Amino acid sequence: MLALKRGFATASKFSRTSLYDFHVRNGGKMVEFAGWDMPVQYSDLGVLASHEWTRKNASLFDVSHMLQTSWVGKDRIKFIESLVVADVDALPVGSSTLSVFTNDNGGIIDDTVINKRSADSLYVVSNAGCAEKDLKHIRSRLADFQNKGGDVDVKVIEDMSLVAIQGPKAVGIISALAGSKNGLSDFKFMSARHMELKGIPVYISRCGYTGEDGFEISVPHTEAVNLSNLILENPDAKLAGLAVRDSLRLEAGLCLYGHDLDETITPVEGALTWTIGQRRRAEGGFPGSAKILSQIGKGAIVPRRRIGLLVQGAPAREHVEILNPADGSVIGNVTSGCPSPVLKKNVAMGYVQNGFHKAGTELQVRVRGKVQKAVVTKMPFVEHQYYRG
Repeated sequence: MLALKRGFATASKFSRTSLYDFHVRNGGKMVEFAGWDMPVQYSDLGVLASHEWTRKNASLFDVSHMLQTSWVGKDRIKFIESLVVADVDALPVGSSTLSVFTNDNGGIIDDTVINKRSADSLYVVSNAGCAEKDLKHIRSRLADFQNKGGDVDVKVIEDMSLVAIQGPKAVGIISALAGSKNGLSDFKFMSARHMELKGIPVYISRCGYTGEDGFEISVPHTEAVNLSNLILENPDAKLAGLAVRDSLRLEAGLCLYGHDLDETITPVEGALTWTIGQRRRAEGGFPGSAKILSQIGKGAIVPRRRIGLLVQGAPAREHVEILNPADGSVIGNVTSGCPSPVLKKNVAMGYVQNGFHKAGTELQVRVRGKVQKAVVTKMPFVEHQYYRG
């Protein structure tokens, strides 16, 4: 049976990662996030300075609160494809894809990264805030699948931490720790491999949540602090917390579940149609496929669309109303927003009625009772720097 026992027992009512004491020693300001004690920022850098450091150098994030699972058995691909929209079967070994778990109404239960870890196993990373919900959903479908003779098992990975190093200098730092002579030039975005970093065995994926080049590293709990210290020995690396992670992902146009995505939003409405594989569009077979596929193609009816906005005046934060400037009617809401440290402009993400979503459309937002100008803008706001070789 699937269980959720990833945190360490403490006097705190919140779970703690293997790096908790490490964060405190290094000046981490700890806050509750998704049931975990996590660093929001560090004493040596403010949020703005940390954001800029990540864009120019490299930052190390603790993301051990994320849910890591292993999927095995000869029917593992058939089972996971009964839950997500991705064409997992087509993934080469060592490759990853972003996908979404959907419900029977086509809404998004969670977004997730699926990696074909080997010829006989999958490695899946899901959001911390959705861990209980995801496991309940998987567990219910798993029991039925197994009762019908399906050969699959899903296990929570309980002995591994997860850290992410993000930024243009991340590759040099990891290459040095790996002793790589080719600079990891054959290690492309959304691929993963087993390797050793200064003798520490890890499973490392070239991906991240900032729009920058970087890596997520699954490392044994017992080695997480050691690895983090090795990374920070490089002067190009500094620790970063949740606050800067949020501003970085927003500049990159990346969704935060529970804000920009939820169980009422379909992948098409959420501008994630690209996650639905061509074979899956033809065959369906995932929860809510009839509704989701009806929203794809010429003449399809999509009631709302996720958009990016550049906003004049004060920043437009979550729940701010988006208005039609022709008559002042409310046509949507902002789901995430902040000043962009790179653009020196206010950026936001939200949903509007279909027809108002085209880039260049002039709209308005109402911030603290004041109407301000906004324009629909293509995302990402800041160009992605992923390494594609």
